[in-house]
Amino acid sequence: MGKSSTRGEGTRPRVPGAGQPGRHDSASASTSTVSPGAGRRAPDSAPGGRGKRRQQTSRRRARRGKRRILGWVAGTVALLIVGTAGAGYLYYRHLNGNLQKSALNLGAHQAPKPTANAAGQTPLNILLIGSDARDSKENQKLGGAKNTFGGTPLADVQMLLHVSADRTNMSVVSLPRDTVLKIPQCTAEDGKTYQATGWTLANESLGRGGPGCTVATWESLTGIHIDHFMKIDFSGVVSMADAIGGVPVCVDANVYSHTHDGHGSGLKLKKGTTSVKGQQALQWLRTRYGFWPDTDVIRTKAQHEYMNSMVRRLREGTKLTDPGELMDLAESATRALKVDDGIDTVKKLYDLAGELKKVPTSRMTMTTMPNVNSTRPGFEEKVDPKPGDAEKLFAMIRNDTPLDGKGAKKKPAEKVSDDPAAPKADIGVTVRNGTGGDGGQPAPGRAGSVASLLTGQGFTRAVADQTLDPQKTTEVLFPSADLEGDAQAVAKALGVPLKSVKKSTDVSGVTMVVGSDWREGTTYPKSTADDGKTPDSANALHGDDKSACMHVDPAYTWTS
Repeated sequence: MGKSSTRGEGTRPRVPGAGQPGRHDSASASTSTVSPGAGRRAPDSAPGGRGKRRQQTSRRRARRGKRRILGWVAGTVALLIVGTAGAGYLYYRHLNGNLQKSALNLGAHQAPKPTANAAGQTPLNILLIGSDARDSKENQKLGGAKNTFGGTPLADVQMLLHVSADRTNMSVVSLPRDTVLKIPQCTAEDGKTYQATGWTLANESLGRGGPGCTVATWESLTGIHIDHFMKIDFSGVVSMADAIGGVPVCVDANVYSHTHDGHGSGLKLKKGTTSVKGQQALQWLRTRYGFWPDTDVIRTKAQHEYMNSMVRRLREGTKLTDPGELMDLAESATRALKVDDGIDTVKKLYDLAGELKKVPTSRMTMTTMPNVNSTRPGFEEKVDPKPGDAEKLFAMIRNDTPLDGKGAKKKPAEKVSDDPAAPKADIGVTVRNGTGGDGGQPAPGRAGSVASLLTGQGFTRAVADQTLDPQKTTEVLFPSADLEGDAQAVAKALGVPLKSVKKSTDVSGVTMVVGSDWREGTTYPKSTADDGKTPDSANALHGDDKSACMHVDPAYTWTS
């Protein structure tokens, strides 16, 4: 067995974090939460009852207003975790107090923010984190595994929710918790520093200062800038599932997730479609033993089926109407959430929900990071990002390319700077080695070899900088507008696309950082991300696909 930071399944429920991921992930929509006439009483007809009628009317309005507010609060949180939205305003400060907040990124370096499109719009990237923390009586009851009570939490569910700049499509990328990677240095808000790790498991990042270290790890792995994170625990998932009345899921045979030595989520369903809620929903999202081929990766497929089904259910008219249930949902949801400082109020969550609502269900695509069995010593049975395919998927997200294949067929013309380039011999260029951006060892001497390529093309002032600057993609940076033309000339000479030429205040002159996408060779490799095709190994599932049904391992079937 390889090194593992996982807890036994019945022992360690798949953290739905968000899990269920995603839910949030989806953009959802149900805006009506309570019937406007709910709770009305006949007017007082007794003599002199006018004042009473006014008082009753006022009370009725207050009750209706409160219900609307609760619907809005619950719906706002549910949308981001599960997929719905409501309307209202009250109960605001109390719920804000429930929300836990922390810093967005605890790493020393952040991935560059995407540039705006012609309309001034930028993509939105939200990292959804499911924690397996057993830090409360409720979570301990749901999570089991008494030996882990109070232990360091693991980020057992990690999903990146990407909303396109024009808000026409949404993509979700799940990272298997057993992915082998390197976690960058993280400094917690209390000042404690966690040094960068060697090869380890992705789910360990949460215990190294909090969600902000998980964000830093994602940015280091993918080169994708993260705008926000949301973390949820066991109890929050159960509350959400209860509130919406259940989510239809499908299995192709009777299934019972239970092993002779006590592992398994405990999920027991009959063949066909069943509406799961509460703890049963949590079991679905955790199940590993039962769905073929009984791997951690297969869980992401089950989670995607759940997410899609939930979004469709909500958009088809499912409503949260009972005031008591809404209050319970709002309370439990906000207590179960931890968010970054940028979305630290219910109002900000509501505004964010408005952006997610713009995406139609048919344009939602859920994927899993392409992966292969790990080749790292000591990590047998874990997974590595699949060479080529994983980076292509990440590049498509960075480039805001829809994963459903419905993107624009024509590439937008690259903007050429109005600033004319100086003669090649007069352009100073510093070349840095960033080939370690994929987590591997930097390619030796890469900065020098690329500087020589530039020198051979007439950029005689090109020099190699011994500073290592790890990043996923090759970029040409410039500090001010008067050097943009020079930077573009350098990019053109080596075949680097102009979209990789960026302004940066971190450099003092034209600087080329050779990323891990160009570890060797004299010609910059053409990106396959621009072909608009999502790798088959990403196992894409579209939001309007109602045929999804989990394949059951024959070893976990039962006779009804």
